[in-house]
Amino acid sequence: MGWVNDCTFCKIVAGRLPSYRVLEDEHTVAFLDIAPASRGHTLVVPREHAPDVWAISEATHAHVAGMVHRVSALVKAALAPDGVNIVHSTGEAAWQEVFHFHTHVVPRWHGDDLRLMWSSQPAPDQELEQTLELVAAAK
Repeated sequence: MGWVNDCTFCKIVAGRLPSYRVLEDEHTVAFLDIAPASRGHTLVVPREHAPDVWAISEATHAHVAGMVHRVSALVKAALAPDGVNIVHSTGEAAWQEVFHFHTHVVPRWHGDDLRLMWSSQPAPDQELEQTLELVAAAK
């Protein structure tokens, strides 16, 4: 499987950097985030290097999604959180810091100090219709 020499997550997958592995299979590795947003915050990465959601294959993305599901269940059984955030970011504008596709599984408890990533207001119908037209034209 392909990996990039200077990629931190490729090094973790290859065992060249230490990690706290939660689960792994032939396609993915799940390990605790060393700077967790909450207790049990786990990253799920594909073994194969892909920098972001635009570069990952649909099949590999499906493997990551399956592991996210398993990790979420494991975290629920182990830590009994009140909820969970599943987060992915692609690109610097979306706060991606490590350019190896990864998904965050972040356990949440009532009263924790994590905040919403954004606040928004409903968009006007005209804007939604125009956006839908653009997306439909790109199919």
